Amino acid sequence: MNSAAADRLGGPAGPPQEDPISTYDARNLLVLEGLEAVRKRPGMYIGSTDTRGLMHCVWEIIDNAVDEALGGHCHHIRVVLHADGSVEVHDDGRGIPVDTERKTGLTGVEVVFTKLHAGGKFGGGSYVATGGLHGVGASVVNALSERLEVEVDKGGATWAMAFTRGAPEGPLTKIGKVAKTRTGTRIRYWADPQIFIKGAEFSYTDLVTRSRQTSFLVPGLEIVIRDERTDEVREETFLHSGGIAEFTEFLATDEPVTPVLRLQGEDTFTETVPVLDELGHMSPQDVERSLGVDVALRWGTGYETDVRSFVNIISTPKGGTHVQGFERGMTRTFNDVLKTTRLLKSGDQDVTKDDVLEGLTAVVTVRLAEPQFEGQTKEVLGTPAVTKIVNQVVSRELKTFLASTKAADKAKARLVMEKVVAASKTRLMARQQRDTQRRKNALESSALPAKLADCRSGDVDRSELFIVEGDSALGTAKSARDSGFQALLPVRGKILNVQKASIGDMLKNAECSSIIQVVGAGSGRTFDLDAARYGRIIFMADADSDGAHIRCLLATLFFRYMRPLVEAGRVYTAVPPLHRIELSAPKKGQDKYVYTYSDAELQRTLAQLTKKGARWKDPVQRYKGLGEMDADQLAETTMDPRHRTLRRLTVDDAEEASAVFELLMGNEVAPRKEFIVQGAYDFDADRIDA
Repeated sequence: MNSAAADRLGGPAGPPQEDPISTYDARNLLVLEGLEAVRKRPGMYIGSTDTRGLMHCVWEIIDNAVDEALGGHCHHIRVVLHADGSVEVHDDGRGIPVDTERKTGLTGVEVVFTKLHAGGKFGGGSYVATGGLHGVGASVVNALSERLEVEVDKGGATWAMAFTRGAPEGPLTKIGKVAKTRTGTRIRYWADPQIFIKGAEFSYTDLVTRSRQTSFLVPGLEIVIRDERTDEVREETFLHSGGIAEFTEFLATDEPVTPVLRLQGEDTFTETVPVLDELGHMSPQDVERSLGVDVALRWGTGYETDVRSFVNIISTPKGGTHVQGFERGMTRTFNDVLKTTRLLKSGDQDVTKDDVLEGLTAVVTVRLAEPQFEGQTKEVLGTPAVTKIVNQVVSRELKTFLASTKAADKAKARLVMEKVVAASKTRLMARQQRDTQRRKNALESSALPAKLADCRSGDVDRSELFIVEGDSALGTAKSARDSGFQALLPVRGKILNVQKASIGDMLKNAECSSIIQVVGAGSGRTFDLDAARYGRIIFMADADSDGAHIRCLLATLFFRYMRPLVEAGRVYTAVPPLHRIELSAPKKGQDKYVYTYSDAELQRTLAQLTKKGARWKDPVQRYKGLGEMDADQLAETTMDPRHRTLRRLTVDDAEEASAVFELLMGNEVAPRKEFIVQGAYDFDADRIDA
């Protein structure tokens, strides 16, 4: 009778039963031997069991082949995604050892694929700089595979061995003969569906991207990626000899400010590591490590930053100590040189990392033996000594470029330093603008230019900003506008041509600075379209060649530094009339004044009036500027939404538009001169208004 039954019958209860949840002794301990731990906790070794983890297994095998290439022993790697779901990696490296390992009594192939933390990358002299360092790559892939087959060409023979879920199906066997000079390894495996989630699959795109990247990092290595999973077989081959300089050019998408610079150096550091002695015991020893630093970088005209970092060709997308050293060296060097050259004056704030990296494309690589990564996925380098050495190399080599006395280098260095200073000023201005409240508080803020005649409306969609040429036109425009929703900002003459000027010069220019400040949305990459204080920006200049030039300069400013406004269709030019015809005796219902906007329109209008028998006062008034109009005329013809005509600036093809701006407004004089000369031949001299 159990205790529960005894309680129900009212009899004595038996001895108390142990609660299996509350007890914890040696019986509860589970010891996982060998690869069992990998199958039990795969996330510890490959990060996840989805597509990302599946791809990590491929990288482990490919990286082993690439390590052979780093040592100069492998020149071709072929990766095939088979239709049956398996993946095969073939290299022409030295081949996995097939002889017997003394300590375990197993062949080298079996050791590599069944023993964790076993391999040739633990200081045995076979590898100096490698991607696979933990000795778990091949064995983990084997443990997480339903089946794995390996063939090794070595010593004039082909050796083969197969595994099922990590366990050998039989011994390493010689299956054929090959030339003694032929070596290499072929690994084919089927990922275990018991481990990986449904829907996980090999990504051809990721393979192509990483293979292209590796071919840049290991010049001369040919990598072939083939996908046989669909009826249309895909195959791509990658082979690059230009190294990381070519990689940097490939990554960059904007126009260059500098050519690709190479910052290279080497140094040593001492590291205390456990070393395996002849008796198989581990003991701590001080080991001198060699660290090679190679950085390729170039600045472009854009604002985006793309810094790729690698350790022994392994990508470290989350950075690490090498990226920290790179960023510190760059920032410190720029601040030192900028102060020496007085581009940063006393009292100016130091430039920051973001200022220096604006528009930068860089590839940062380091090579060292046994780097310390944070986790098996190798996304972050953790070796502490790397930061200092990379910092020193980058500082020394970059300072050499920035302080160069060679004419070509000196000009490029000056451009980069001006770009960094301008980025710093833009950042400070953007922060100031963010701190300034929009609309209501902005009207009371002394940060806005005093010459701004703002409007009362807080409705951004309805409000308009007229950028007016000259103070004389401003006076008339103030009387002509509807102050409820129309704001006025005068500009004095022709503003700076920002296509030629540096960002720093643009920010120093009072007119450009005022326009950016009044629009209130920042400039460049900090521009925030939603922060713009006005729904429309309207250029209002005289209807003559000088007015056209001013409109062109304003369009250049907005296209280069506030392009989202143009792309959103919120930038316009006003169309003021060129002539005013005053009728002598207008008929009932006929306007006394008739306005025309071109010489051709004037001739057509006069002809129509003559045909109707209407008379007008001679001479017909020809407006030379907005200041000649009175307020009623300006309102009726140019500012009143009920009667005016506006031309919207649009960007149908940004690349073509950028090229036109560069041609008409840029630094290169020769193409512009050729354009003007060609235009002169096509121009009708009779149309010149002189």
